[in-house]
Amino acid sequence: MNPPPSPQPGSPCQPAALSLTTAWRLARPGFLWVTVAGVLLGSAMAAACGCGFDAPRAAVALVLALLAHAAANAWNDHHDAVSGADALNPAPLAPFTGGSRVIQQGQASAADARRLALTLAALVALGGLWLALQAGGVLIVIGLAGLLLGWAYSAPPLRLMARGLGELTVAAAWWLIVVGADATQRGQWHLVPAVSAVPFALLVANILLINGVPDAPFDARVAKRTLAVRLGPTGVAAAYTALALLAHGALLVAWRAQIPPSTAWWGLASAPLSLAAAARLWRFVARSEPVTALRPAIGLTIAAALVHALALAAAFVAVALQR
Repeated sequence: MNPPPSPQPGSPCQPAALSLTTAWRLARPGFLWVTVAGVLLGSAMAAACGCGFDAPRAAVALVLALLAHAAANAWNDHHDAVSGADALNPAPLAPFTGGSRVIQQGQASAADARRLALTLAALVALGGLWLALQAGGVLIVIGLAGLLLGWAYSAPPLRLMARGLGELTVAAAWWLIVVGADATQRGQWHLVPAVSAVPFALLVANILLINGVPDAPFDARVAKRTLAVRLGPTGVAAAYTALALLAHGALLVAWRAQIPPSTAWWGLASAPLSLAAAARLWRFVARSEPVTALRPAIGLTIAAALVHALALAAAFVAVALQR
């Protein structure tokens, strides 16, 4: 009896070697713009301090942040493939939900995603060490904390997203991105970025929160108890609204306390977008609409985080230009 034929490269059983195009899709480039906005915000904060600005350092910080984000995305795809969460999920709101889908489409394997994540993380670690030598040891602490959060979000035994802690993890990670971009220039920790980055971090957490709603039924089947699974649609709508209000309220409090510059109120430009998204989310709940009705709300949520970061960055740049 002849042995069964070996799987051919590129088949669902044995995907072809990972191409640059497939690696790019695993990185989920559409979401990387949030990281670009965070680094620009942190860099603008540093520029406003009047302590000098090093453009090459800022560029390296941006590249490293993007690589770290891409590594976390690939790592998440790996673990969602291993758990079976993405295989069960038809991803009706792709590319917002359900991962990159390249593993489910047979264009890569879970092992490919893992190798990509580890390779990118290694590059971040090496680049971060070089940057720390230029800017100060505080970047080592920030970088290690960021890599730890990216790993713990998806990987066992912590699997923070499966314990309902994904939004908190994401908020902490993007807070670190802003603070780290600032520290790249200042060379030290500072109160202004630590406080001013909180609203942006909360708005990024809302992206994950609303994205979890379409995925919740499939996540629940593999014991991935995200916050959306635990709260249900009504609870998510309430939490989303609370985070949106808290984010913009925190900016107002910091502004009144004169921690960021007087132009920081520009960051409130994101409030109408967040409130419009919250209204659409509540309508989705009240009318029991299909999950496809959430697409505009998700788009508004992403836009709110981007507009907030860019408007607040512009506020800091305005101060820098006056020096």
